[in-house]
Amino acid sequence: MPRRGPGVIQRKICLLLLGGLALSLSSSPRAYFQILKGISKEWQEIDKQSLRRAIKSLYESKLITERQNKDGSITIVLSENGKKKALTYQLDEMEIKKPIKWDKKWRIALFDIPEYRRKVRDALRNHLKQLGFYEFQKSVFVHPYDCEDEINYLIEFYDIRKFVRFIVADSLDNELHLKQYFNLV
Repeated sequence: MPRRGPGVIQRKICLLLLGGLALSLSSSPRAYFQILKGISKEWQEIDKQSLRRAIKSLYESKLITERQNKDGSITIVLSENGKKKALTYQLDEMEIKKPIKWDKKWRIALFDIPEYRRKVRDALRNHLKQLGFYEFQKSVFVHPYDCEDEINYLIEFYDIRKFVRFIVADSLDNELHLKQYFNLV
């Protein structure tokens, strides 16, 4: 059974508000409806009394702010710190979906992040491992399934666009080993 403490509800609120932000930025009808579906499901699972307590706590911790509208209503929005926190929550829950059938392509993320950004480099490496990537070399990671969105998210989160490359390849010279590693044979 999932945890229901105030921290879990605060986390959901931040993610829901971030979902609202994603809706406003989405230009794809398909993405728009996927976001709405996720928001709707999570919203229904929140107990209303716990919701009030969690919003009050988020407000006190300065993760959300209120904005007074001209019609007298109040809009709750994520503060800059709240956006960072929500992105971190989303980062922790990210996973790569396994399709029914493999498209026989390899996704390769490679990076050359300078020493002065070592912590970011190590964090990226850890996230790639958590997502199930195979460490081909110290800064080269391979995955068999579509994960470009996840890689782009990590790149934006860590602000490392100029240090990271993403390649989709039809074959690799040690493909048999990788197929065994990912149970594709």
